[in-house]
Amino acid sequence: MAIGDRRPLDPSPPGPRGFRQIAVPRACAALIALCVLTFAVDWLTRGAAFQLGALLPSLVRHGQWWRALACIFVHAGPLHLIMNMSVVWTLGFALERAIGSWRFMAISLVTALGSSTFVLLWSPDVPTIGASGMILGYAGAMLPIATAQGRRALGTWLVQIALISLLPNVSWQGHLGGFLFGLPCGVLLRHQARRFNAGIPFVVFAAAVALVVAARVGPLLVSGAPGP
Repeated sequence: MAIGDRRPLDPSPPGPRGFRQIAVPRACAALIALCVLTFAVDWLTRGAAFQLGALLPSLVRHGQWWRALACIFVHAGPLHLIMNMSVVWTLGFALERAIGSWRFMAISLVTALGSSTFVLLWSPDVPTIGASGMILGYAGAMLPIATAQGRRALGTWLVQIALISLLPNVSWQGHLGGFLFGLPCGVLLRHQARRFNAGIPFVVFAAAVALVVAARVGPLLVSGAPGP
């Protein structure tokens, strides 16, 4: 699930303007480290991290809201972990280097919430884990600011992910939610850094509100019956 071009961002318009580029993507490194650590803990404890962190809609509706973010650090196996972290290594590193660490973290928060929102809206009451929904949000954020070559590479990769999303036990809901919530972040990135700085708190707030609404409305959409 790695994309060939690690730098599909254009430093000139319509790419991000006024953003201070960084050499070391610390947020991505921390994300990879946390996912690996969580996987190790889950393996050593025979599934404790899964039990505590998997996104299960019914438990979220009963107040376990941390699962909406904790689920991104939990992975089903080594292959699942390696595939997702390889995309953080490619897409995530390129995006963080272009816009800076704290802005990258804000986008990660928005897309993680967006991924969980769509799971709560459209998924049956089964556990969902993995960082792929958040990572799809990076692609959504990069599309408005990518070069023509970068957009072609992203488009090819997104078609592949769309096909993978149709496989059993793959959360198309989380993938789609993360991607769609990444798009408004990308629109903000087309403007100067100060406009992104002013606008991103509202996007984060809107994503949090959408998550809460999804937790209440989801049971109606999935089963047609009110939730507990």
